[in-house]
Amino acid sequence: MKPDYIKDLETWKDEFQLFFPVSVRFSETDAFGHLNNTVSFVYFETARIEFFKETGLMQRWMSRTGENIPVTADLQCDYRKQIFFDEKLNIGVKVAKVGSSSLDLHYVILNENKEVCMTGRGSIVQVSKKTGKSSAWETDIKNILGNLVNL
Repeated sequence: MKPDYIKDLETWKDEFQLFFPVSVRFSETDAFGHLNNTVSFVYFETARIEFFKETGLMQRWMSRTGENIPVTADLQCDYRKQIFFDEKLNIGVKVAKVGSSSLDLHYVILNENKEVCMTGRGSIVQVSKKTGKSSAWETDIKNILGNLVNL
């Protein structure tokens, strides 16, 4: 079953430019020997944080003087192929859409044969540290993110 955020799987997969390698650890598998279903969300987080570091946004948000932080509003994973201990994976992340204070990210997990094992999507909202409410992207951040849409 194809998720509604993907029109054509191959075209969608080819749009990913940023990938982060991961090896499946024994502790990430379950009693059936395959990757535990919760670990995909950890992999998505890892790719998301590395993506934010590469764009310089993570450092800005982590600054003591930063007024805003990114918050995960929702996260979804669709499982397509089992993954087992010691498999070498590549976790892809891309910007799908930039809103006034939100960001939609898409994720893909590929095995060594470049087969799609999992797909995912999630929304990030920039939130004010002071008010706890959504806060519009600063112009420079919106420009950085806008330039990354479907690269």
